[in-house]
Amino acid sequence: MPVSKFLAVDFGAESGRAIVGILKNKTITLEEIHRFQNRQVRVLGHLRWDLLYLFEELKKSISLAVQKGHGDIESIGIDTWGVDFGLIAKNGEILGFPFSYRDSRTNGMMEKVFSKISREEIYSRTGIQFMQINSLYQFCCSAAANKELLGVCDKLLFMPDLFNFFLTGEAFSEYSIASTSQMLNAKRKRWDREIFAKLRLPLRIMAPIVQPGEIIGKLLPEISHEAGLGSVDVVAVGCHDTASAVAAVPAKGNDWAYLSSGTWSLIGIETEAPIINGASLKNNFTNEGGVFGTIRFLRNVMGLWLLQEARMSWMRSGEEYKYDELVQKASEVPEFKSIVDPDDSSFLNPPDMPEAIRTFCSKNGRPVPEGKGEFVRCIFESLALKYKALVKKLNLMRGKEIKQLHIVGGGSQNEMLNQFTADAIAVPVFAGPVEATAIGNILVQAIARGKVESLEKGRDLVARSFPLKMYEPKNPSKWDRIYNTYSKEQT
Repeated sequence: MPVSKFLAVDFGAESGRAIVGILKNKTITLEEIHRFQNRQVRVLGHLRWDLLYLFEELKKSISLAVQKGHGDIESIGIDTWGVDFGLIAKNGEILGFPFSYRDSRTNGMMEKVFSKISREEIYSRTGIQFMQINSLYQFCCSAAANKELLGVCDKLLFMPDLFNFFLTGEAFSEYSIASTSQMLNAKRKRWDREIFAKLRLPLRIMAPIVQPGEIIGKLLPEISHEAGLGSVDVVAVGCHDTASAVAAVPAKGNDWAYLSSGTWSLIGIETEAPIINGASLKNNFTNEGGVFGTIRFLRNVMGLWLLQEARMSWMRSGEEYKYDELVQKASEVPEFKSIVDPDDSSFLNPPDMPEAIRTFCSKNGRPVPEGKGEFVRCIFESLALKYKALVKKLNLMRGKEIKQLHIVGGGSQNEMLNQFTADAIAVPVFAGPVEATAIGNILVQAIARGKVESLEKGRDLVARSFPLKMYEPKNPSKWDRIYNTYSKEQT
């Protein structure tokens, strides 16, 4: 296999990274080019993303790739977190900075939407999990607060679509990111006209849908010149970061589930068609678009956000800990002292996460964590129990049991949580690769360029290229007893 190189730029809600994937001798190797922080900025009472800073880091990533000897990259792919979007005028100007999904403006908007179109109808059309952060409710907030702005808007573009537009001048919405919005018809894979009509939202500003693996366009000349790069294609990858991460899961057959573990935990299975029925609605599972005709049937869980925010709170108090130090503290305290529901709304964006956990425990008659180790262990055990609940739901809805779980992303490095997860769900857990999102991004580019034959072959390539660590279940009956105590909460 001749050498081929692809640049993946992965924007996370906390940080971003640019990675060159090198295909050679039937393996993939990765070279990290650039890492940068991402941040939400509070402006006039609202949380927004610093879009221009992020675009500057994107351009810097391309330039650094060239400077580090990768001027021969064949294409570029962008992926980001879901649901957030920006507005573009006809002349291409940005109409304000995009809101962050953690902004409180969507409080109460779901109920207002349900007064115009029922929850059941929205789900039957979109198959998407109900969360107040969804683009649908953000869009309704924009329509209610600033009709004049929408009147001059030409295109609504989700975060990766914005970056693709800035790179190429072409305005499209990639399918996997569009599917997170709760505005896309899951079966027809196009914007749902009925939802737009009933909510009086302007369908005209929604961009045409492109599928993963399609070429969006070439780098604009000024960006190519600035980076010292030739005319390079920008490819629509799995532009939702989870779509790219799941593309890189090194699994075979159909008896596996995945857990994309990071700020959010996304746990589910891969299917060929949406699963939209009474059970999936009741259990609030989502049908998000995957790559190459797949559907990601999953649930979003609050994830390691709880730990990240607790650590930040302690840092603000002058107590700075590395993550491995916090894990060590958790290993030194008794098990199962405090259990919380990670998805409780009080944990979405509290001013102080440890205080939010204390309050939850007090309100629910639970022992309150007292030291750093107890807080961390509370978070990990609560997440593992949540995963157990959702795997049980998946088993019932698909009619057969999951036999292995693949954990990918940054959270796959958390050995304590990985072992807790294996113990709780009572099946083997395979952890890795860590950079699954970038790898999946690179795979889609490689398939688009004809360098890899298919998604199945790409996953074989990942399995050959990156080591996995297996965690066997230990004493699952103990976790069953704890789960039975909190099973109503962990659903």
